[in-house]
Amino acid sequence: MDFTNKTVLVTGSSRGIGKAIAFAFGRAGARVVLNASRSKDQLAEAKKELEEMGVSCMAILADVSDYNACKDMFLQIQDAFGPVDILVNNAGISHIGLFTDMTPEQWQHVLNVNLGSVLNCTHLAIPAMVHNKKGVILNISSMWGEAGASCEAVYSASKGGINAFTKAMAKELGPSGIRVNAIACGVIDTEMNACFSEEERAELADEIALMRFGKPEEVGRFALTLASESASFLTGQIITLDGGML
Repeated sequence: MDFTNKTVLVTGSSRGIGKAIAFAFGRAGARVVLNASRSKDQLAEAKKELEEMGVSCMAILADVSDYNACKDMFLQIQDAFGPVDILVNNAGISHIGLFTDMTPEQWQHVLNVNLGSVLNCTHLAIPAMVHNKKGVILNISSMWGEAGASCEAVYSASKGGINAFTKAMAKELGPSGIRVNAIACGVIDTEMNACFSEEERAELADEIALMRFGKPEEVGRFALTLASESASFLTGQIITLDGGML
């Protein structure tokens, strides 16, 4: 798969799944835009690694839950690389605990980061894509957006919102040649899941048909496939990548 002359923006890409996706596109020849809201050092390190691989890239520290910050980011990308050809909405946070123990401020923060960022970046990417009659938007969701998770109610709601938004935007943008899909990730071995003890990890692995956590690189490779011409007739789909857990 060759993505030469394509500009790819991956939000939340200083580490974990986002970084793996960004690196997969970089290896495939794309111009890569890295993004993080707070992890400045990790963002700089990811940029350095990509540049050492010969990848044309830029790194932008921006809170994607803030529309104006996203607007500034897109202007920077336009100036450096031109319009975004492929948008990967990956930025997200989790909150584990009983819903009754959450404050409105906490659940609003989860919704703003997980769902609001998708709305913000999609809104800003669409005009150029519509003008060019092509583009790919890939949203990173979760299996809990479909099944719901106890003690992750708002996280589940945010991912369920992403799934519905994905299907709606695929219908809205299809006539302009823009494809919109989502990957509903299962348990992936990232820092977000570092909160589990070894016993909890083993119990989780027992619930997965392949008997292991997924790797960020596996999500990266799958994202590459969905953005490629191999998936040119695929849009409006929520594809679960969970090793057979659900």
